[in-house]
Amino acid sequence: MVFILAWLVSGVFIFHRPTESAIARRLLGLRYPTPQERARLEPVWREVTARAGVEGRDYELWVEDSDDLNAVAAAGHIVGVTRFAMNHLPNGELAAVLAHELGHHVGGHAWSSLLGHWYALPGRTAWRLMRGFGRVAYKVSRIFSCFGIGFVLLVFGAFAFATVSTLYGLPLLVLAVPYALAAVSRRAELRADQHAAALGFAPMLAAVLDRMHQTDQHRAMVARAYNGGMPLQEPSALSKLLSSHPDHHTRLHRLQPYLQPPSRR
Repeated sequence: MVFILAWLVSGVFIFHRPTESAIARRLLGLRYPTPQERARLEPVWREVTARAGVEGRDYELWVEDSDDLNAVAAAGHIVGVTRFAMNHLPNGELAAVLAHELGHHVGGHAWSSLLGHWYALPGRTAWRLMRGFGRVAYKVSRIFSCFGIGFVLLVFGAFAFATVSTLYGLPLLVLAVPYALAAVSRRAELRADQHAAALGFAPMLAAVLDRMHQTDQHRAMVARAYNGGMPLQEPSALSKLLSSHPDHHTRLHRLQPYLQPPSRR
């Protein structure tokens, strides 16, 4: 109980500004922008915050040295954008990306995501251990046939019974936490898309999503070529449930009301 209480209290440090900076720098690989990069980002950022009616100086712009098209809302006051997005996106599309990340901050998603990730670490660790044990047990069951399968079912059944009877099923609940957090994250992404679209950036955001989708398709084609032309294995239903972002078609579908021209009366 003492360990659990200490773990819960430790989440307070996430609201500490120096801790925010350390997380952005060490875990997310972000850095402060150079004067030239700041001159590129700040005019676009001012337009976004002016449309949103928020004070832009309440947030910090950071840069990630990456050739991927991406951005991130870190902790409660940091908006990070990759060097590729900063240098290759036109102003409108860059503004749409920044407006999306601002939506995470305005909606409180950045705080909740970071806290959820921190508090879910035990669940993620337990899930990895369970998956590793499951793989070993599956190999053992194939060697020993029915006896091995019975052994695996007996072990998992004993674990489930022990957690329910002695710990009120809390360890089993911990295993479900990553799936719950992934579902919340997907909903937060759609809300952030809606925030950017409501500010007038829907067409630009749709263009960015198309760019990202084309990049993913190109990578899949390259991977398939390296695989001898054989189709890649489709992700399982469980792995899809662990995805932190909705699929491309879902995001575009949710943007459609903002992309349609206003009806004439």
